[in-house]
Amino acid sequence: MINYNPKDWFIFIFRITKADTFRRLLPLMLAVSIYSGAIAYVELNYLSTEESQYIRNFGMMHGVLGFVISLLLVFRTNTAYDRWWEGRKVWGGLTNTSRNMAIKVNAMVRAEEDKRFFRLMIPNFAFALKNMLRENENFEELDPVLDLKRGRHLPNQIAAAIYSRVNALHEKGNLSNAQMLALSDDVKALTNHTGACERIKNTPIPFTYSVFIKKFVFFYVITLPFGWSFSLGYYIIPVVVLILYALASLELIAEEIENPFGTDDNDLPTDQICHNIRKHVAELLS
Repeated sequence: MINYNPKDWFIFIFRITKADTFRRLLPLMLAVSIYSGAIAYVELNYLSTEESQYIRNFGMMHGVLGFVISLLLVFRTNTAYDRWWEGRKVWGGLTNTSRNMAIKVNAMVRAEEDKRFFRLMIPNFAFALKNMLRENENFEELDPVLDLKRGRHLPNQIAAAIYSRVNALHEKGNLSNAQMLALSDDVKALTNHTGACERIKNTPIPFTYSVFIKKFVFFYVITLPFGWSFSLGYYIIPVVVLILYALASLELIAEEIENPFGTDDNDLPTDQICHNIRKHVAELLS
């Protein structure tokens, strides 16, 4: 995730970053500019006055279609942002659950060996969840407390190990019934956070809807030169390129943020969140 100053307009306008859609759309914008110039050249030099009268009216449909496409893109962007924001709330809840569990363990558990187990395993859960959402098994970030098995659901393995230790402490008489229930609620919250993240990641925007928007934007843009060339002349080239940049950028932004758990520039800072959880849990259980 990119950290920035939202008040610095000058940098926003004139600096092109890796996350900027301009770089990704540049080849397409060049192709569309050549296409628009070719259409304008043919219409301005080879069409008769009578033929041009019919084509001039062709641009009337863009007013209606422009309103429709704006509604679709607004809905698309809002839906993607809702997924991004829900993911941030889930990881904020994971941070709070980790802190609450650490505070309870520090007050309820006496043995240093047991405290060390929770001090390592609670952050391990966050790192395991992050790696699972990114579809990799990076065991280097995990403290080797357990013999975790590759190819299995890592967060589930760690949550099961935490609950087993809580249950073992209860059976030994080191935790009362009320204390066990309090810690059990935190373990349950961990699995709930996992399920919420999996729901966001594994349920993308419906395929047909996404394809329809891309086709709609494409055909809308490539038909613009037909009706507007007589009014704008060769100025149609920058106008069409600007419209393409605006519409396609909204779709690209929505694509990037609808799965907020990856490593793109605009995804959630899950690496930082995991390290903060490890730091805070270590402070509480040191």
